[in-house]
Amino acid sequence: MVCVGIDVAKDKHDCFILNSEGEVLADVFTIANNREGFEALLQRIHPALQTK
Repeated sequence: MVCVGIDVAKDKHDCFILNSEGEVLADVFTIANNREGFEALLQRIHPALQTK
């Protein structure tokens, strides 16, 4: 299992990705609150899913 933590704000979101053991798969990174930002988030999540 992969957990994505997101601190939501109006213009940007701070995110990080952990596995079920609590290991950090992606340290804190920031995305914009727009389509490009969410596409960037998906690009960070997909590789994390492959690390099982």
